[in-house]
Amino acid sequence: MKDTVILVTNNGMGKADLALQHKLAAKYFELLLQNTHLPAAICFYADGVKLTVTGSPMLEQLKTLEAKGVRLILCSTCLDFYGLSDQTQVGIVGGMTDIIEAQTKAAKVITI
Repeated sequence: MKDTVILVTNNGMGKADLALQHKLAAKYFELLLQNTHLPAAICFYADGVKLTVTGSPMLEQLKTLEAKGVRLILCSTCLDFYGLSDQTQVGIVGGMTDIIEAQTKAAKVITI
């Protein structure tokens, strides 16, 4: 899965009540951590950046993924738009160029 990139575009997973979206995303990242083959990168943009900032229920899982070598790329434009630039807790703040680079290097791109 090292040649895979995951795109996170929502503040959680799916289109449902926010509590359910968070529960699903937490379970996804928890199970991903149990996998021996981790993705090369996870890119967060649009509402997805909200999972990487202060108060996110996903921070522990995301920090562990990052510690295991998964690149977490956060959209700077999105963080600025939501006024969250000073609240990032995990990952590297990049631009759309960084996200495109990760996608083009990947053999598979998955959007959750």
